[in-house]
Amino acid sequence: MSFKNKDVNVLTKETLYKGFFECNRYSFTHPLFDGGTSDIVKREVFERGHAVAVLPYDPILDELVLLEQFRFPAMETTQSAWLIEVVAGIIDPGETPEEVCYREAQEEAGINISNLTKISSYLTTPGACTERIELYIAQVDAKTAKGIHGLDNEAEDIKVLRVPLAQTEEWLNNGRIDNSTAIIALQWLLLNKEKLKASWNN
Repeated sequence: MSFKNKDVNVLTKETLYKGFFECNRYSFTHPLFDGGTSDIVKREVFERGHAVAVLPYDPILDELVLLEQFRFPAMETTQSAWLIEVVAGIIDPGETPEEVCYREAQEEAGINISNLTKISSYLTTPGACTERIELYIAQVDAKTAKGIHGLDNEAEDIKVLRVPLAQTEEWLNNGRIDNSTAIIALQWLLLNKEKLKASWNN
């Protein structure tokens, strides 16, 4: 049996918090695999909008442009909350995911990207959050990447890193890179590098 969103009966929605992000409490019922209907279920849902992420890759130097920045919630489970990440940002109203890739590459890393290529679209934490990430890879001249970037009004302090692909593979293996978006993007590149380079050369 295959269910669709229309089979869910949303009974109530209560706003618990509304600021830069939003948290709502929903009550609903849904069909069960045995043919019945669930009891009323209540869930708090974090609604932060949707985002894009892009991995800038230099196929000539075989280098990546990565970012290092502080993430307070990571202090709960890591020795250092300064994480190695890819370029990413929230999709504002009226923007396309592709437009956000180009904007965030400038804002977070001060770089221009080309040959924007879609990797995947995925849900980050579907049990608690509505966020979907559109994931890309793009070509960059890694020699142009340097400095500290970010928006003051968002309290961003972002260090730009030029990293050989072989180094990132080691960081994946030893856990230095431990956030899902970077892991997915880098593993995809390691599996598809030659095919990607061939497509960019066409």
